[in-house]
Amino acid sequence: MSPETKKSEKLFELEDRYGAHNYHPIPVTIDRGEGVFVWDVEGKKYFDFLSAYSAVNQGHCHPKIISALIEQAKKLTLTSRAFYNSSLGEYEKFITQYFGYDKVLPMNTGAEGVETALKLCRKWAYQKKGIAANEAKIIVCEGNFHGRTISIISASTDPDSKNEFGPYTPGFMVIPYNDVAALENALKDRTVAGLLIEPVQGERGVVIPDEGYLAKAFDLCKKANVLFIADEIQTGLGRTGKRLCCDHEKVHPDILILGKALSGGTLPVSAILANDEIMLCIKPGEHGSTYGGNSLACKVAIASINALEEEGMYDNSLRLGKILLAELKKIQQERSDIILTVRAKGLFAAIVIKERSGRSAWELCLALKENGLLAKPTHGDIIRLAPPLIITEKQLMECVDILRKTILAF
Repeated sequence: MSPETKKSEKLFELEDRYGAHNYHPIPVTIDRGEGVFVWDVEGKKYFDFLSAYSAVNQGHCHPKIISALIEQAKKLTLTSRAFYNSSLGEYEKFITQYFGYDKVLPMNTGAEGVETALKLCRKWAYQKKGIAANEAKIIVCEGNFHGRTISIISASTDPDSKNEFGPYTPGFMVIPYNDVAALENALKDRTVAGLLIEPVQGERGVVIPDEGYLAKAFDLCKKANVLFIADEIQTGLGRTGKRLCCDHEKVHPDILILGKALSGGTLPVSAILANDEIMLCIKPGEHGSTYGGNSLACKVAIASINALEEEGMYDNSLRLGKILLAELKKIQQERSDIILTVRAKGLFAAIVIKERSGRSAWELCLALKENGLLAKPTHGDIIRLAPPLIITEKQLMECVDILRKTILAF
């Protein structure tokens, strides 16, 4: 074993010895990142096809974002919301005008963003819709993934997320995803306050609903006086080829949840956007976060959105996503004995492995790693592909070659 390999193995051992075993990583220790590439501690270079679960849409260590981070970090990082700070108002004006809302409530993690949206929806239900105290229900979809807090897993149908974490938070109604009739039936319950939905179910394996589903769901919610809450933490900010995945169907959510790429992968930043009728239901002292709206996060979020916009990453995701899907379909035809299906929306794609093919998505990801491309399985038989949105067509085709070579050799 070389000294470099010994170093990598030592780092694996450290995490295994001193860290909680709540993750099962691909065996590679990343030491450095730039653009679409990362390097391990041995110096081997890889294409990153996970993008930190779409937190690094702008690419690793984007110079504009890092510059904003460093400049603000030298000046002021955190005051808490006990005081005004010189960055927050600027950020609030910027992001609300950019997405077309009256107000933003800044938080840190995606899970905090979802929790905030749930609380906000319930407040609105009692104050505006007139639902009796503690009776409000929120509709969620089978196969959802909104985070891992107790309340959020209470809405989950994934046993790995949920088992042995009870008792669970009440107030959720589960319906099938991509089923207009099921939603219409659920909305007959007048105690329903909101629909919490992922425009594409990412963690489930890039499950894409039928065209028109989101628009129909939004219209049904409007008719029932129910809030349409879009979890765009992973699908937003260009991942599917538009600013928001909801933009594909011209849906403007009542409550919008953003996170991940809102900071370009530098620190946790999330945002909940809504209009005054909804947002002002929460009063001082009823919700907050020590780090929410901190000066550092505000400057970084502005730089992150500007990078996406100014460098045409939305259009690049849309254009290259179509190329990626076409190439994946070709590979599927070549290895139909292994690949059940492929799907994509923008640069958000998935390869589904046949369960009885004798091969697993994990094994394929290990083989891809050896060939210089990093991806991660989800739900055992699905490989999610999500490169940084700055990837060029030439780089994408290099990655397609790696995928083809690896899968053909399987």
